[in-house]
Amino acid sequence: MTAEGFLEGRRLQMARGVLLQCIMGGYPPARFYGSDDGDLALVPDPAQIHRLPWSSQPRALAICDADELTGDSSPLSTRGQLKAVIARYAALGLAPVVATELEFFVFAPNPDPTQPFQPPLGLDGRREDGHSAFSVSSNNGLRPFFNEVYECMAALGLPRDTFMHEMGVSQFEINLLHGDPLLLADQTLLFKHLLKEVALKHGLTVVCMAKPLAHTPGSSMHIHQSIVEIGTGRNVFSDKAGEPTATFRHFIGGLQAGLADFTALFAPNVNSYQRLCHPFASPNNACWSHDNRAAGLRIPASSPVARRVENRLPGADANPYLAIAASLAAGLYGIENKLEPSEPIQGEFVVPDNLSLPCTLHAALERLKRSQLAKELFGKEFIEGYIASKTMELTSFFDEITPWERRVLAAQA
Repeated sequence: MTAEGFLEGRRLQMARGVLLQCIMGGYPPARFYGSDDGDLALVPDPAQIHRLPWSSQPRALAICDADELTGDSSPLSTRGQLKAVIARYAALGLAPVVATELEFFVFAPNPDPTQPFQPPLGLDGRREDGHSAFSVSSNNGLRPFFNEVYECMAALGLPRDTFMHEMGVSQFEINLLHGDPLLLADQTLLFKHLLKEVALKHGLTVVCMAKPLAHTPGSSMHIHQSIVEIGTGRNVFSDKAGEPTATFRHFIGGLQAGLADFTALFAPNVNSYQRLCHPFASPNNACWSHDNRAAGLRIPASSPVARRVENRLPGADANPYLAIAASLAAGLYGIENKLEPSEPIQGEFVVPDNLSLPCTLHAALERLKRSQLAKELFGKEFIEGYIASKTMELTSFFDEITPWERRVLAAQA
């Protein structure tokens, strides 16, 4: 939209079906978004209008809500779904607080998708080989790129906590500061967009796939969650003596009740399960533990005021609005229904059958399809439309024969 049109308040409308567009560009049947495929109104959030600092020409980006023409939030909008979950907490006098940890890879350009990704050439003329995890040294030549990333984050008002080199080859992680869930979802979206745009300026490729490299840790989007009392700001996960509360237990119980049903919301792509099936601290379970990274639900070591639950299931490829909404909705379900969690686990453990999660996109979609809880919390229209779109993507994947199949199976009798 032109700046003039935007400033005049001209309404921008978009076909309803676009919210169910699959990643290849197609759409499920129109019955999933209304047979008329009527318009939605895109309503900009005044707090999320940003001049794009990396653009050579004056450009701005506005994060919008997708509303029905009646003024109601569209049930197909993931941002709207998150706002609805936050409102359900507010009705109880509670406000969730979240933080996201986002991992990503920085690669050299990859014009041929049949070839593996490679790290960029370093200042010493070599490519990183995976020995730089948590290192303070840097020979990868990425300092100019990261300097502009930091500058652009400051220009967009994105506060950052820590940045580090992660376990993978040319893999990095940022921790965003905790705050309002909608704000953190917006910031996570903006940060991912910023990364990719700045990388292109520097002749690099940023990849937020869950598992872009074999035999290498994948990329997560861990979600840290606590709940405070509106008005006082008191963390309701801790009592006056600093001990865990019943609300804390019930929140964990709700997550345990919902994670298997919601796996397809946290792990939305075929590639997501490459990360989960080769854990490297990417647990595919609904166990919980105090400071054990093998558990899907980890309670980090912290003071009582900072007591929180870390959901380690989502990958970097997850939609931040939907992943945060699903995690908070499951926790709220546990609070409202006073669900008790299992016993915490420590050390090495075997995942009980009732706490294991789907390990393929097909299995996750089948579980979501059968879930009455998902339809209760997110609405039948959203869940059925989401499944329809993701089923198209899965079908497209199965329409291709992989190099592994040609290499290994062609010689079989």
